[in-house]
Amino acid sequence: MKTALVLEGGALRGLFSAGVMDAMMEEGILFDSAVGVSAGAAFGSNYVSRQPGRAIRYNKRFAKDWRYCSLRSWLKTGDLFGAQFAYHELPTRLDIFDCQAYDDNPMAFYVVCTDVETGEAVYRKCDKAGHEFFDWVRASASMPLVSRVVPLDGKKLLDGGVADSIPLRFIESEGYHRNVVVLTQPSGYRKKHNPFMPLMRLSLRKYPLMVKALDQRHLMYNEQLDYVAQQAATGSIFVIQPDAPLPIGHISHKPEEMQRVYDIGREKAKSLMPQLKNFLQENKTL
Repeated sequence: MKTALVLEGGALRGLFSAGVMDAMMEEGILFDSAVGVSAGAAFGSNYVSRQPGRAIRYNKRFAKDWRYCSLRSWLKTGDLFGAQFAYHELPTRLDIFDCQAYDDNPMAFYVVCTDVETGEAVYRKCDKAGHEFFDWVRASASMPLVSRVVPLDGKKLLDGGVADSIPLRFIESEGYHRNVVVLTQPSGYRKKHNPFMPLMRLSLRKYPLMVKALDQRHLMYNEQLDYVAQQAATGSIFVIQPDAPLPIGHISHKPEEMQRVYDIGREKAKSLMPQLKNFLQENKTL
């Protein structure tokens, strides 16, 4: 039975997931596939390139660099997270992403985006690293209001979490039925209606189906949480999530705050490691 790692987004809450993944990499845990949304795509790519520590390292290093993430970047370029700096200069020159290791890894990696013209999810299997791949990751992580629409493959794309925040059903449809799901919100969390919808409607008025998806996102997300709980009860998935709300917002310029969230993820994964290994070991006998 094929295994997959499912990674939701959450902007810098995703550093929890980075800590989880680094702990798993250090234990030599392998998956047949992974699917990442937004920060889950950005940080999850390091699982395929086998680079533990990279996500927390560059986030701390550039936490206060305006080119990486800042109001100045938004006003100057249209992107809160600088498109050229964060997704091209950084991985190719400043903290190099190992494209060769990524390409050589047989593990499949899917990135989830949202098509702003249809409001529907776009799933991209990324077999090769490089600038086009970095743009798919950028599109997946491009939050409405603070990011430009990303044109790729004849589509206009933004944040994958709008259309499919927790792509468990997608990865199951691809034939993966023994899956580890990493969430960035604690058990019992329920998403509320987006208070910024008036601004969303204004900024995305050319894309009514995207506005509709944003307006209904909380309903979609909460239904997905119910599905995750249902699948966990059957024993077909293993869920890793924080015990309490993570002490960080969507963005942060404080390296110590980033480290704290990353460490929470590492410790959570380490505390669950025996159960996780048993879950994955059971897969070999099914």
